[in-house]
Amino acid sequence: LGAGVWSRDANKCYRFGRAIEAGRVWTNCYHAYPAHAAFGGYKASGIGRENHLMMLGHYQKTKNLLVSYSPNKLGFF
Repeated sequence: LGAGVWSRDANKCYRFGRAIEAGRVWTNCYHAYPAHAAFGGYKASGIGRENHLMMLGHYQKTKNLLVSYSPNKLGFF
């Protein structure tokens, strides 16, 4: 799952980004990320979460907060 936050208040964006239960949260931009960025899976979105010791790493909730401070419009939206 992915989410986007738009605001002029950087502190509010940070707090919202931390609180949203999504694997990727974009701030003042959307869908801009490196393809190799880590993603741990949230809720039922995880694929391959077997009951095996080697899969414990999949239960981590790694999150990407991607922030643009540019005053110009970016991306598709």
